[in-house]
Amino acid sequence: MFRQFRKLAIVSSIVLFAGCYFAPYFANRAEGGGTDAAEGEQRDFPYNVNDSFLLTQDVLRGEGVLFEVQDNDKLVTLWKDADTGAGILGSIVGVHPQYRYEIEVVPNGDRNSRIIVNVRTEDIPDQELDKYKASTRLNLFGKIDQLAAKFPPSGGTPKEGGVNYALLPNEDLKALARRATGNEDTWRQIAQDNGLKSPTDAANLPSVWVRSTLLSEPKKEAPERETPTDN
Repeated sequence: MFRQFRKLAIVSSIVLFAGCYFAPYFANRAEGGGTDAAEGEQRDFPYNVNDSFLLTQDVLRGEGVLFEVQDNDKLVTLWKDADTGAGILGSIVGVHPQYRYEIEVVPNGDRNSRIIVNVRTEDIPDQELDKYKASTRLNLFGKIDQLAAKFPPSGGTPKEGGVNYALLPNEDLKALARRATGNEDTWRQIAQDNGLKSPTDAANLPSVWVRSTLLSEPKKEAPERETPTDN
């Protein structure tokens, strides 16, 4: 009788201890009883969908992140274990903290696109979601900028029938228009050609394309007068 009571007490203690140990995971259960959660972020880029999609893949490869390419310019990374494991008891009940990224690139104008990244987690407390975001963990958006600056996308801006200008420090589209075309008002056409909406939208662009028909003609130098010589 005593032995049975002792076994019951031990089992009860384990159950109580396990309940306290997994409280954060239970509190993190999504509506419907699951333990998964997702948090999204997005960033606009001055490249077409194909170029942005390829840049995203190149950055992931560079970071050693494995992924599967899906239809409609989407990709999903493979599940990766979280920084903190489930522990012995967590493993017994099937807790497995892990995360992955679900990425989609959508058009955002003629030559612009938007990269949307959702981090999906399982058995990770809500208060820890931010540190698993792609911008935090991989600096994904920043590294896309770095890669594009080093290897400009072929389809991001036109290469023929005009000139690609790099913006000077503190220069907006109006100032660029004045410098390149001699007329500040041409900034609207330049903005339209590059998929921009305001004079300040080009701040993060590696270059801005200006069509040939807008370029100001170089000033012709006045011919030098001949100096009369005595015969």
